[in-house]
Amino acid sequence: MAFMKRILLFAAVNIAIVVTVSLVLNLLGVQPYLTERGLNIGSLAVFCLIWGMVGSFISLLISKKIAIWSMGVEIIDPYAGGRAAELVQMVHRLAKGAGLSKMPDVGIYPGVEINAFATGPSKNNSLVAVSQGLLNRMDRDEVEGVLAHEVAHIANGDMVTMTLIQGVVNAFVMFFARIAAYGVSQLLRGDDEEGASGMGYFAHMMTVFAFEILFGILGSIIVAWFSRYREFRADSGGATLAGRNKMIRALQRLKANTELPDEDQRAPAMAALKISSRKGGWLHLFATHPPLEVRIARLQQYAS
Repeated sequence: MAFMKRILLFAAVNIAIVVTVSLVLNLLGVQPYLTERGLNIGSLAVFCLIWGMVGSFISLLISKKIAIWSMGVEIIDPYAGGRAAELVQMVHRLAKGAGLSKMPDVGIYPGVEINAFATGPSKNNSLVAVSQGLLNRMDRDEVEGVLAHEVAHIANGDMVTMTLIQGVVNAFVMFFARIAAYGVSQLLRGDDEEGASGMGYFAHMMTVFAFEILFGILGSIIVAWFSRYREFRADSGGATLAGRNKMIRALQRLKANTELPDEDQRAPAMAALKISSRKGGWLHLFATHPPLEVRIARLQQYAS
């Protein structure tokens, strides 16, 4: 059932992107970038910018609903009793301390891993969700540290900023991939009078696809760098909101649990406090999260 949900979501999002982009291109009157005279750089730039940005922003706009539906997040009633009510109160107190004018929704989702994330299209329409595993394995102060980190992400506008960066990177990847593919086509062009291309349509598209993979890998380094930067900034914001000791304790608890030889702890997690499995070497360039020991050391350094 969960797998089918993801398939339906993937299909729906992609259909929405294709339809929206097609409408925008038609409304703007963007002409094909490949003409008989060659490559139209202006049309190509607009084409890539629209495709790169629209897809990212559609994903952002529906990110909250997708997270709730795909991960089985149960939104907590603010007037509920027990620990759930305490969780909502904690998030709202942190959100007020961060200067948010509208309180985030708070939810819990099933999962044994220690996990949490913040999502939503804006500061005024956001969600903070934690796994049941986090609530089971962390004490109150550690939970507060995690929640403060997530609220800091919202207050910093990280979801929107990340979307902008990803959209711009996507646009550049598409732009340079098509220029490179056109260059290859020109090199293979015949010397006949009609100036036939050296590759057919299918070969040209495969070349574009190959260059998109290459430039996409390079672009992901930029996206990953910003992601690591925003994690440090959210750690700092979380320390300000909840207290530095609570933030450090939360990270230490996460580190301790990732070191356990537990099959559940090796399961992948989509979260702002997720620990990247990439350690050291050049693979660090693609890590979206800094190593926990580095994050802890930085907070301890500031505390001293």
